[in-house]
Amino acid sequence: MPVPKSEFEDLRPLTFRDPEEVLDPDEMYTVYEIARLFQGLDPGQDLDPTTENILLDWTIPWVLDNAESFVFAEPADDAEPGHYGLATGDAGGDESGSTADE
Repeated sequence: MPVPKSEFEDLRPLTFRDPEEVLDPDEMYTVYEIARLFQGLDPGQDLDPTTENILLDWTIPWVLDNAESFVFAEPADDAEPGHYGLATGDAGGDESGSTADE
């Protein structure tokens, strides 16, 4: 049910930090770790599944919206998640996002 704005004491603009403000340029992270860092938490902090799902609901669109700032590394196997890092231009591999088929 909608709630009148007048019932809230503190209304703030909805702002998001840039990826460079959240991630270390020399590290690669799972989306779960990014979700924690995005909220100012330690990337290894244990969370209950409900909280983790809520954080992922915020983080995944943020990652997609900032896709040009990220590089992706395939998971080591199907049981592991992929890893994301900042596209700094100085890491190994092609960070341009292009493929050999283009």
